[in-house]
Amino acid sequence: MSRSLFHEKLDGETSGVGCWRAMRARGHPGTGVSLPDDFSAGFFIGLLVGEGHFGGDGRQPQVTLRMHVRHEKLFRWLERVFPEGRLYGPYHHGGRDYYQWMARGEFLRRTLVPLVRDRLPRLDDYAAERFRSMCERYGL
Repeated sequence: MSRSLFHEKLDGETSGVGCWRAMRARGHPGTGVSLPDDFSAGFFIGLLVGEGHFGGDGRQPQVTLRMHVRHEKLFRWLERVFPEGRLYGPYHHGGRDYYQWMARGEFLRRTLVPLVRDRLPRLDDYAAERFRSMCERYGL
C-alpha cells in the first residue's frame, strides 16, 4: 500500500482534527439536543454578533462566520464545540485569506436557533434584528 508522506490541501470543506465535544448533557428543553457550556455559548454568540451573518440562499437558512486565516485556532475550537457545523477553506483569493464556518439544516434549527433565541434579549438591537429577519424569512 502506497501512502504519501504529504497531504494535499484542497479547497472546500476542511476536515476536523481531533474533534471532541464540549457539550453538556442537559440539552435544550423539548429537543433532546445537547448545548455547550455557558462560556462556550457566550463566546460563540459574541462571535456571531460581531462577525457572523444570519441569512440564507433563498431556499434554506444559514449562519455564516467568515474570518482571516490567522483565526484558525478559533475555527478549530468551533469544530470541536459544534461538530455539526461545517468549516470551509482556507480560501486565498482577491487578496484575502479566510476560513468560513457555516451552520445549516437540522443543526441550525435544533441547536443554534434555540441557543440564540434564548439569549436574544441580551443581544444588541442590530444583531437581534438580523437574527429575527432570518427566522421570519425561513419560518424558524
